Amino acid sequence: MRRAMTALSLLPLLPATARAFDGTAADLPSTTDPTSQAIVAVIIVGVFTLLALEKVHRLLVVISAVVLLWTITYLTPFRLISFGGATRALDLNVLCLLASMMAVVGVLKTTGVFEWAVARMLRFADSDARLLLVALTWFTGALSAFCDNVTTVIFVAPMAVQIARTMGISPAAYLLPVVMASNIGGTATLIGDPPNIMIGSGAGLTFTDFIVNLTPPVVVMLFLLPWISARFYRREFERARLEGAAASAAVPAIADPQLLRWALWISGFIFLGFFTHGITGMPTAVPATIGAGALLVVQDVLYLRTHRPTHEERRHGVLAIVEREIEWPTLSFFGFLFIAVGAAVQTGLIDTLAAALARLIDGGSGAMGLSALGTLLFAALLIAWVSAILSAIIDNIPFVAVMIPIIHLLADRLPGETAVLWWALALGACLGGNGTAVGASANVTALGIAERLGVRISFAQFTRFGAPVMLVTLVVASAFLASQIYLGARTAALAWTSLGIVLLLVKGTRRLAHGMHARAAVVHR
Repeated sequence: MRRAMTALSLLPLLPATARAFDGTAADLPSTTDPTSQAIVAVIIVGVFTLLALEKVHRLLVVISAVVLLWTITYLTPFRLISFGGATRALDLNVLCLLASMMAVVGVLKTTGVFEWAVARMLRFADSDARLLLVALTWFTGALSAFCDNVTTVIFVAPMAVQIARTMGISPAAYLLPVVMASNIGGTATLIGDPPNIMIGSGAGLTFTDFIVNLTPPVVVMLFLLPWISARFYRREFERARLEGAAASAAVPAIADPQLLRWALWISGFIFLGFFTHGITGMPTAVPATIGAGALLVVQDVLYLRTHRPTHEERRHGVLAIVEREIEWPTLSFFGFLFIAVGAAVQTGLIDTLAAALARLIDGGSGAMGLSALGTLLFAALLIAWVSAILSAIIDNIPFVAVMIPIIHLLADRLPGETAVLWWALALGACLGGNGTAVGASANVTALGIAERLGVRISFAQFTRFGAPVMLVTLVVASAFLASQIYLGARTAALAWTSLGIVLLLVKGTRRLAHGMHARAAVVHR
């Protein structure tokens, strides 16, 4: 008894790492001292360095990072992220949404609708590879504005790869512009990208606010994207076999029209759930999971109506979709990456970076002797560009979560229409995702889908195209922010809307003239 009491009396003197093995104390808070933050910073920098070098598979990189974080947490005095903290860092909304939409797309693939759509797009392009590029990017951008950009690339990426293969060019020539278009288009609306949902909630901004303030510059960016892509992949488009492919591509029949009709109705209800999440309170993963489950049941019921399957044939449905169509390595990568970034949040590393940004704005304004409007513009540009750079190397969701209270503080201290700071944050966080292969969830998802289809796009290959796109769109965003500050929000929105209409008319006129010239040449031959 005395020995037991002695042991209990020594318990408070034991280090936290020893007591953490007690089930009731396993979820200890992270330490927020500079050393802990430095350790997490080194680990995260190491993760992205290894991802860039591509010497090790990306999943192994993030698994090793989490193993190192937990080893340090439980065997040293530095508690970087506990197991309980890791579970909170996991974004189940993103993971369930991804898995569910992958399942929906997997069922759609069995209907033959993607082959049908590819043939129709080839016919529409009529021997013009660049027109097909424009059609793909605009379709993706528009869809991404009203659906999550990850959902968009799940639908469009397989089509882009198949079209490129049909024409005999590198799949990257269509796949990467599609990924860029999803991130750009998602910037336009409240529901297009998860950071926008967070910003709208934190700042009290409505769906209409995003449409009015962000859609006009996004339209201009979507005009520039095909132009950049066509020049970057000029050699690929010059050797495209689209003319022969378009002439010979017979439009295949839909393999399972009844299942396709069910899939389209269920997909419509899924998107309705996305649009009405503000009313129902359902996270986007909920309607996606409900829809995926319903569609798998429908697929099985329809199959049983026309077949008497053996035990092995009964595996055709749910197991085939779960085993072959859901990108488990991609989902695992997201999960472990969430934990690594969660350590940066919970140790206060991202807080430290955000506070440094606030001090930099104050110091820069004083050093340059800026006016009130000049200070506001400096703050907006700094927020946009820093957000973009950081979003290119870390997940933008935790960064935006930390920046929201910082923006609130800056808005109270700065003069003028400080709502522009929210648009700066949204533009920087969303557009910065195009900078690297891990800058946005849509990027990782698209590359995972491509890898499953036998197409490998390296980190460096993605960055060579994505970084220039990010820079060009950020220049456009900077001009838009300046116009909002010096012209006012309404005048700026009108000016950028007018610019978008002019570009649309000019592009449409040129395309019409080109089409008439091509048809005249065919008649002459």
